[in-house]
Amino acid sequence: MTEEAFDVIVVGSCMTDLVSQSPRLPKEGETIHGHNFFIGFGGKGANQCMQAAKLGAKTAMVAKVGNDSFGDSYIQNFKDHGVHTGFVAQTSAAATGVASIIVNDAGQNAIVIVAGANMLLSKVELQDALPAITSAKVLLCQLEIPPQISLRALQMAQENKVTTIFNPAPAIPDLDPDFYRLSDVFCCNESEAELLTGSSVNNVEEARCAGRELLRRGCGTVIITLGAQGCVVLQASESTSKHVPATPVTAVDTTGAGDSFIGALAYYMAHYPTMQLDEVARRAGQVAGVSVQSVGTQSSYPHRRDLAADLF
Repeated sequence: MTEEAFDVIVVGSCMTDLVSQSPRLPKEGETIHGHNFFIGFGGKGANQCMQAAKLGAKTAMVAKVGNDSFGDSYIQNFKDHGVHTGFVAQTSAAATGVASIIVNDAGQNAIVIVAGANMLLSKVELQDALPAITSAKVLLCQLEIPPQISLRALQMAQENKVTTIFNPAPAIPDLDPDFYRLSDVFCCNESEAELLTGSSVNNVEEARCAGRELLRRGCGTVIITLGAQGCVVLQASESTSKHVPATPVTAVDTTGAGDSFIGALAYYMAHYPTMQLDEVARRAGQVAGVSVQSVGTQSSYPHRRDLAADLF
């Protein structure tokens, strides 16, 4: 393959979402009738990659899926959206990651995740993708794969002056301290910020405090997302923090909104490298705001053509 330069490369997870909608969540040992079932594509890494691709970024995914029908469908899903799949490996040693999700009529859910093949992503796949990682504009990682693999990917990127975005999700309390200094942009939500800093994050002021603590640990920039309250952007190079409010929208389904935000962030950072980060965050927030207005995860993510021209 001739080496192509990617705008955004994501090292992360692929999950198949098996979603059942029912009036309420079943009790232990109980069988109830649901009224709808669908299979969706999820996993934080793949979600973020897909949003960046839908905005027009040239993207590649480094991931591992099972040698099964879910794995085959996932690779096809990437191809259908123009995501490069040369670094998506299939293994017979584990099944494709799945999330069994039950959603009740009030929108509450119960989820069981089996990470499967995601946990077998190894340094071998990173090595195969090395030329692509080192020539990308932005590298993006999360924690739904073995943390040491995310850490190594960030290291490879930073050694080659590739901008790194790290999303510490799902959060782990004993995060390796190296993650902070390898993150040009450390982007998390309020509950992740709370778990990492040990202080509560319910509003803008508390997010600023948590953000300052994360900056002290070595991040270049911290972005803490606060749902309907927007986000807070703090940069090590500036002593100020900026609150970026969100445009009010009527949310139908917030699943995957954080991933939409981060995927959009990666797109804007790759395409507009000199844009102020609070403006990048504002635009990413607008994209995520569109995603919550329809049902589903990746299926709710807007394409460039669905968005206002002034976002580009």
